[in-house]
Amino acid sequence: MFENLSDRLERSFKILKGEGKITEVNVAETLKEIRRALLDADVSYKVAKEFCDRVKTKAMGANVLTAVKPQQMMVKIVHDELAEFMGSEHAEINIKGSPAVVLVAGLNGSGKTTFSGKLALHIKSKRGMKVLLAACDTFRPAAIEQLKTLGAQVGVEVYSQDGEQDPVKVARDAVRYAKEQGYSVVIVDTAGRLTVDQELMAEIATLHRSLNPTETLFVVDAMTGQDAVESAKAFNQAIDYDGVVLTKMDGDTRGGAALSIKAVTGKPIKFVSSGEKMEALDIFYPSRVADRILGMGDVVSLVEKAQEQFDEKEARALKKKIAHNQFTFNDYYKQLQQVQKMGNMKDIAGMLPGMDKALRDVDIPDNAFKPAEAIIQSMTPYEREHPECLNGSRRLRLAKGSGTSIAEVNKLIKQFEQTRKMMKMAVDGSLQQRLKSLRR
Repeated sequence: MFENLSDRLERSFKILKGEGKITEVNVAETLKEIRRALLDADVSYKVAKEFCDRVKTKAMGANVLTAVKPQQMMVKIVHDELAEFMGSEHAEINIKGSPAVVLVAGLNGSGKTTFSGKLALHIKSKRGMKVLLAACDTFRPAAIEQLKTLGAQVGVEVYSQDGEQDPVKVARDAVRYAKEQGYSVVIVDTAGRLTVDQELMAEIATLHRSLNPTETLFVVDAMTGQDAVESAKAFNQAIDYDGVVLTKMDGDTRGGAALSIKAVTGKPIKFVSSGEKMEALDIFYPSRVADRILGMGDVVSLVEKAQEQFDEKEARALKKKIAHNQFTFNDYYKQLQQVQKMGNMKDIAGMLPGMDKALRDVDIPDNAFKPAEAIIQSMTPYEREHPECLNGSRRLRLAKGSGTSIAEVNKLIKQFEQTRKMMKMAVDGSLQQRLKSLRR
């Protein structure tokens, strides 16, 4: 996402390269390109104009005129305004209550039901709360079964009533059931329609009044651009929701919805969702998204994802093993699995500064580690713990057993040895630093 916008903005900043100071002339030329970039990203003309006006006001400020490097100053100003337009600070979801009720609304096909499952997993795993999913989409026949399937995947119970057509009754009964069974949060999946219509608005408004939810989220397909913004306005008038969820962020989207929704509706984007994996749900941080748009990466989110997967106690034990040169293929296999849990490999790599552009045309499949895993799984317990025993005949057996080639086996063993060597150097270096500090 944002690839085209990132390229266009980068070209617009080059206008200021080599300039000694920011002037009205070179700012006007730069803003002209920025406005075009925003319009091409499907941002409405009104929002694009307001954005450029604010950037110009800041750029022509007296404190900026003396800047040594105008190009860098303009990048900072645009970054700050992008973050401001998307909400400045991230907005927390409100799940306080006994139980807290989260109402999920949106058009048909926007990904409401999938998001409901993802949100249930997010609250369950990140907050440690007991979650109940309520199947209140009585309009779409397959919606209840889909929610049950997703609930089974994430280990969350789904409340439904076969044959009941009144979503208000189902929702009320679900909340009552949640109180009786000690659930902390009820996520209510509602019905959508193909377009915004009076019947849909009346139904969702009635449900909203009846439940009085602690949090109401509007789910919108990011690929629909300005149509997403218009439907967000219509729903906000009907139910005055608390926040927006952008789905299908891994699709061919230009970013217009993400940049426009907060400015048009005044409501913050709270979550972004990409892919079908239940773990593929991220809290929306405007400043971090602005970083990625401008090619600065998102190292903070990368570190957070890593911390979620790597246990501190295990990390200390691993560090001790590395220090004594006891890192084995069992440890290596565990590291591969933990890295995969962090998400799509291309998305993860794209969080590093400059890598998003470098990997744009590179396809990194989700099963990239499968050959390595197959080779390690083909090893005997002794071979995993004693990599030095892997001679030619053993390597041939591993290639046959894993359905790979000897070249792939040799490559994996070489990567393992390089990883072990680099990790040993890193651990030894940190120990030496600690010894130096103690001597001082």
